[in-house]
Amino acid sequence: MALIKSISGIRGTIGGEPGNTLSPLDIVKFTSAYGILLQKAHPTNASLKVVIGRDGRISGAMVQALVVNTLIAMGIDVIDLDLSTTPTVEMAVVSEQAAGGIILTASHNPKEWNALKLLNEKGEFISGADGAQLLEIAAKDAFTYVGVDQLGKVIKGTDLLDKHIAACVNYPLVDKAAIQAANFSIVIDAINSTGAIAVPALLDALGVTKYSVLNSEVNGQFAHNPEPLPEHLSSLCNEVNKQKASLGIAVDPDVDRLCFVCEDGSLFGEEYTLVAVADYVLQHRKGNTVSNMSSTRALKDITIKHGGIYSASAVGEVNVVTKMKAVNAVIGGEGNGGIIVPDLHYGRDALIGIALFLTHLAKEKKSIKQLRSSYPDYFISKNKIELTPGVDLKHIFAEIQKKYHKHPINTEDGLKIEFENDWVHLRSSNTEPIIRIYAESNSETVAANIAKRLMDDIKEAAGLNN
Repeated sequence: MALIKSISGIRGTIGGEPGNTLSPLDIVKFTSAYGILLQKAHPTNASLKVVIGRDGRISGAMVQALVVNTLIAMGIDVIDLDLSTTPTVEMAVVSEQAAGGIILTASHNPKEWNALKLLNEKGEFISGADGAQLLEIAAKDAFTYVGVDQLGKVIKGTDLLDKHIAACVNYPLVDKAAIQAANFSIVIDAINSTGAIAVPALLDALGVTKYSVLNSEVNGQFAHNPEPLPEHLSSLCNEVNKQKASLGIAVDPDVDRLCFVCEDGSLFGEEYTLVAVADYVLQHRKGNTVSNMSSTRALKDITIKHGGIYSASAVGEVNVVTKMKAVNAVIGGEGNGGIIVPDLHYGRDALIGIALFLTHLAKEKKSIKQLRSSYPDYFISKNKIELTPGVDLKHIFAEIQKKYHKHPINTEDGLKIEFENDWVHLRSSNTEPIIRIYAESNSETVAANIAKRLMDDIKEAAGLNN
């Protein structure tokens, strides 16, 4: 059981003791703290509005009821989208002129997890400074609620997904006619969450008529681990092959991560979702790109090819967005299949990612497998080690830094060590009690070996080999 407070929100498992899990008491406490944070940020606004949406997980309705009623008790109006997607909520905050938003989703985490992902008035994740202030407010546990005549009200946000989809379809670089002419047949893995609502609606709006949906019941009983990684997508790969479909699409439970399957059932590679979309965008808009430092260097290669400058940020959407603004990037995101199109909104968005990718694929007049083979080949070995309570991460990283002091090391976000053309990145997760170990090389074996070597180093520094 766990409760994690980070730049990715307040995330925890359901069931257990308050303070150690995402219990009802913790949900009310952190929602109340968020309400106070908004009231302090908007002292002259007597009628604050907050947009709320949730993914399809089992605990969603329970968490939603607690969050909505807590905000009402603070005199804040709620625009309730109910089942929705993270990017839809982000866009709705702006279109509805709300003071903020809360997305109830634990993203790729298993069904026992849920989270409050907190947004500011721009529909972007709150800053580290705001997050620290929120935790301070919550720690004081001193909340005041309004009288019965000042209670907030609930407004149903019924058409906001439609507005989001319309914005994607009408985005200048999306070509609906080209997508229709390509006559794609598509298999979707909606992982029993809101992708089962949003992705078919988007395809309908783009004029795609041939598609089928796996795991289409929105019940939160995830048919497999919901993180869209190769080891979890065998059913989708098999179905694409069996149906002789043009491609497969997989999203995570809150529809901000995206990956594709080629026509032969092989994976396009989640790292290459952003690479392909960036390639298309950069063909039409010269400019710079950003991804986090755990993402493939293929994006840098593509950016240089189109005459732009690539920059790396610390891991975490808020960090990517900050860097994108600083370098005026025209496209950015994360190697986990997160696409950020800044002139639509500054948030990872699988729906605009699908629309741009299908446009790119249609205009290239290639199969998805042929498109993938046109990009540089790098291999990332993604691994993790579970942390035991009380582990001294600073000591572990200091020992590893000492061992590899002759190599270029970046300490902006954990440790990133360069080995000529290869690299390894070690960092503690914002969303789970683990250390992530990512290594990249143009050789799959070399990437795996680098990752294994560093995992052994971590265990040795932690005294786990004794």
